[in-house]
Amino acid sequence: MALTDDALDKIKDLIVTGELRPGDRLPPEAELSERLGLSRNSLREAVKALDFINVLDVRRGSGTYVTSLSAEDLTEAVSFLVDVHASGSLREILEVRRIFEAETAYRAATRIDAAGLEDLRQTIRDTDADSVESLVSHDFDFHATIAKHAGNDYLAAMLEAVSMKTTRARTWRGMTDPGAIERTLDEHRAIIDALAAGDARLAQSMMILHVTGVQRWVDEVDVVADDDPGPGAG
Repeated sequence: MALTDDALDKIKDLIVTGELRPGDRLPPEAELSERLGLSRNSLREAVKALDFINVLDVRRGSGTYVTSLSAEDLTEAVSFLVDVHASGSLREILEVRRIFEAETAYRAATRIDAAGLEDLRQTIRDTDADSVESLVSHDFDFHATIAKHAGNDYLAAMLEAVSMKTTRARTWRGMTDPGAIERTLDEHRAIIDALAAGDARLAQSMMILHVTGVQRWVDEVDVVADDDPGPGAG
């Protein structure tokens, strides 16, 4: 294990065990390096890396602090990792998206209220069945609404970061796959019915069926992950 990796693990352990909590100031560099049995250089590099992904916040003249570790903060880290590994790995990104989408649907089935269900139905009513652009916009709202009612902000944030990288594939599918728009709307209706029934397993199954449609389509064409993401269909 590289020295910097060792330093990262030791700082992470301090946070995971609660010795360092959100908002806490790290001890001075000399003290912390001695306490963790690290060189000051490897500690410094680890702090830089954790600052870059918003786990730590280095403030000039004030010290280094643990961030709030909020979903918003950590989404940037997930998005960065997806960006780094995006080229040539769309299938892997779609697999991760399927896992997250399935879990949000499962959790939302026992949490979503009447207002949330109406919001989902409204996305279908507002979609122009002859317009890929309209589907793209309202499809994003549909999935975001389900994630919002899953009861886990971190899951919703990670799903958003991953899902954004699949936009090009989802949009191209809507433009080139005959019947994709109406099929997407039918799948949305089936998901809503399962959520309305409070059937978590069925909602999960309907969501998996829905998102794997994009995966099957990608297997047949040459599509890469997005460089400039925006909301997409499917």
